[in-house]
Amino acid sequence: MRILLVEDDPLIADALSAALRNSGHSIDAVRTQRDAEAALGTDYAVVLLDLGLPDGDGLELLQRIRSRRQSVPVIVLTARDRPADRVRGLDLGADDYVVKPFDLSEIEARIRAVTRRSGAGSSAELQLGGLRLLPDARRAQIGERALELTPREYALLELLLSRQNRVVSKAQIEEQLCDWDRALSDTAIEVLVHRLRKKLDGAPGIELRTLRGFGYLLGDTASTA
Repeated sequence: MRILLVEDDPLIADALSAALRNSGHSIDAVRTQRDAEAALGTDYAVVLLDLGLPDGDGLELLQRIRSRRQSVPVIVLTARDRPADRVRGLDLGADDYVVKPFDLSEIEARIRAVTRRSGAGSSAELQLGGLRLLPDARRAQIGERALELTPREYALLELLLSRQNRVVSKAQIEEQLCDWDRALSDTAIEVLVHRLRKKLDGAPGIELRTLRGFGYLLGDTASTA
């Protein structure tokens, strides 16, 4: 999923971005409210919001997001640990409130929780023939055989399975799998699809097709024929 991180501390931003990218997410990181406002034209699955920003309180940004009726889940990340601060953040529209310092695995769990509640993410198992993808475990398997996938291969498979038997364009793949700092060229997408196709060999009744000029389609062989 694509995540917006609003954090002015470069050490925290770099560590959190690296951990989430390693889990297969795309991260756009900004340091200020102004840059966050500009970024929010993009469709994000979740926003991670620090409160102590150089150009103002992050709660002001949260208020503006909610005043525009944007429903993107927002997780506040802050050193403010008083109960009154937590209550105010939640009352202003935060979906979760995490006090620093935090464990990176906890942030990933909270992201999964808020996206499940919002519908932006899903813990539901995805299945096509003998191929299964289990989002909570971030695991894919053919029958009982686990697939060894890189984070980007997993993210691509999740995207294709969520839209099975439908065409997914290269532009859609780039939008979902990339962040500002790590663009995917057409050639890189083709290589990624090729690697995933090889790993799906042996999945009965499943085909990952390339439709020249349109994109890619993962479906059962009856539908892709």
